[in-house]
Amino acid sequence: MDNNQKSKEIQIELTDEIAQGTYANLAVIAHSGSEFIIDFIRLVPGLPKAKVQSRIILTPDNAKRLLYALQDNIQKFDRQTKETTLSSFENLIPPIGGIKGEA
Repeated sequence: MDNNQKSKEIQIELTDEIAQGTYANLAVIAHSGSEFIIDFIRLVPGLPKAKVQSRIILTPDNAKRLLYALQDNIQKFDRQTKETTLSSFENLIPPIGGIKGEA
């Protein structure tokens, strides 16, 4: 590997706490002219409130990169498991009608 390639490498640190992950079963997406905001929410059946577990703010370019990366990984997953997960979501309506967000 030449020096040019070495200088482009990014070392990513993953702490033990972050490596545990955070469970979310709902994502709410909003955008402005300069950013996309994705709130990952844990919705618990029977509880009147849903807590935002994490908020990610992306530039439009990085939101598109995320979209393409998710599409690529879903296609790989489908090939490996011989499933077509997207067809099961065609008629899905997210359960967001009664959820009020608070910033």
